[in-house]
Amino acid sequence: MNAALKQTLMPARRPCGSLSVRVMGELCVLRCSGALWLPAHGTLVAGDLHLEKGSAFAARGQMLPPYDSRATLARLEAEITDLAPARVVLLGDSFHDSRSIGRMAADDRASLDRLAQDRDWVWLEGNHDREALTQADGEAVSRLPGRVVGDMDLGALFLTHEPMRAARPGEVAGHLHPCARVVAHGRRVRRPCFVTDGRRLILPAFGAFTGGLNVLDAAIAGLFVERPMAAALGKDRVHALAWAGLV
Repeated sequence: MNAALKQTLMPARRPCGSLSVRVMGELCVLRCSGALWLPAHGTLVAGDLHLEKGSAFAARGQMLPPYDSRATLARLEAEITDLAPARVVLLGDSFHDSRSIGRMAADDRASLDRLAQDRDWVWLEGNHDREALTQADGEAVSRLPGRVVGDMDLGALFLTHEPMRAARPGEVAGHLHPCARVVAHGRRVRRPCFVTDGRRLILPAFGAFTGGLNVLDAAIAGLFVERPMAAALGKDRVHALAWAGLV
């Protein structure tokens, strides 16, 4: 890793336990919730909420606790309360499937509407929820707050759902649910993480019931020409991890 890139990725601690890095010169604050805060744009970004994943599994006979949407929205509300963003961008796969919106409990839908009130609320289309968000005659879609886009530019950043193999500089994406694994105190610890090389940034999944893919998997590692940094989510802070220390 060259000296300029090292300086770009030099993490700065925040009181809330986040890390600050720069992606194509833009200040990106990596929150311990797994959300991204862009202070220059007053924008909170979160990826892969997968709302109503629990009810989707229940419909197929695999019972999971039915509170994933409530837990996910509560975490999102905590970030909104803390940061008061003018804009919230959800990077796609916000809903687990095309029928998730209709399965949401009334209280959860009310929470979603309340969180979106008086701010620019942007849904990016993901592979899981593209049909739900774009069906032209969908009554549930017409009731969703905010607006739906395929991707968007924000300063030097390009926000999209799925990372592109040939990256556009400044790409901020989700989709892959990156996780980092390290050995600590004689045992292996696996945590969701951000991944960045200063040119692109991949966010961890924000949803309560989302799984993860090891960052060393070729689907993630192969996206970076130079070794990136993994920023793992801890209980009260984000931990910068050297690539060489991952297992």
